[in-house]
Amino acid sequence: METTTAEITSHEELTELLGPPTARAANKVRTRLEETDRQWLARSPFCLMATAAADGTCDVSPKGDPPGFTLVLDDTTVVVPERPGNRRADGFHNILSNPHIGLLYLIPGRGDTLRINGRARLVRDAPFFDDLVVKGHRPQLAVVVDIEEVFFHCSKAFLRSALWKPETWTPDAMPSRARIAKALELPEAPLEELERYYGPKYAEGLYG
Repeated sequence: METTTAEITSHEELTELLGPPTARAANKVRTRLEETDRQWLARSPFCLMATAAADGTCDVSPKGDPPGFTLVLDDTTVVVPERPGNRRADGFHNILSNPHIGLLYLIPGRGDTLRINGRARLVRDAPFFDDLVVKGHRPQLAVVVDIEEVFFHCSKAFLRSALWKPETWTPDAMPSRARIAKALELPEAPLEELERYYGPKYAEGLYG
């Protein structure tokens, strides 16, 4: 039996299906940080950074550090430091061709999140880099975001997923990171070597 996919192809069709947003939701967007936003950023240890290249290729990268890792320069400018990683730099390459960026800030245990949308620049040095040092590591570069939109998301997605409820966590439901690397990325590497690499000492290289 054949089935058809009912694809949505217009903004009008989408609005007809979902209904228009409430006035509260439609009007919650602000263009500069308020004190509550600053407090949230000071307590958030983690964000998701969304970028897209000029051709539309997308990337979402996790960024994490001690709470307050995002530096607030003023009410319309924030800075996200880069730390040692795999050097793919997908999001950074995107920024060079398309500066639009989205940041979603989490606080563990909280269902609501803070969204910042704006335009990004890559900076390799500036006086404020001295304020971005963590465990002796001064970043090689940072993302400076000129804020265009800032607002809070509600908790529904976190409530539906029960994300912060430990009784729902099943970290062992998937193979270890070492086994995933063996299967998909480094099949020629001995599993014992990968287990050592991703073992307890892995954390020693976070800022190295």
